[in-house]
Amino acid sequence: MTREEFDQFCGSLKASDNVVQWGNSSVWKVGGKIFAICSIWGEGEEQKISFKCSDLAYEVLCEQDGIVPAPYLARAKWVQLVDAAAMTDEDIRLHITDAYDIIRAKLTKAQRSELGL
Repeated sequence: MTREEFDQFCGSLKASDNVVQWGNSSVWKVGGKIFAICSIWGEGEEQKISFKCSDLAYEVLCEQDGIVPAPYLARAKWVQLVDAAAMTDEDIRLHITDAYDIIRAKLTKAQRSELGL
C-alpha cells in the first residue's frame, strides 16, 4: 500500500483528520486521537505503516514476519509493518478500520455526537 493509498483510505473514514508531523509522517486521527501512521522511521528509510490493535490482534500480529511492536507505541498495543509484503492491502485496510473503531469507541459520547459518530 502506497502512502497515497493509505491517506485516501484513512481519509474515507468518517470524521478522520490528517496531520503531517514527526518528520513528514502522515498521522491519522479521530477526535484528536491517533489510529494510524504512515512514516519513515528508523534505518533503511522505507515507508512503514503503524496502527492501533486489540490486545489479541497485537499478540497474533507480532508473531508474524515483517510485523513488529511499533517503536514508542508498543505499550499501547500498536504494531508496525516493517516489510511491505507482511500484509495484503486488503488486510491493512481491515486492521486500520479496526484501529479507527477502537479509538472511536474511546471517545466520549459528547465527542462522538459532535463528530457525527
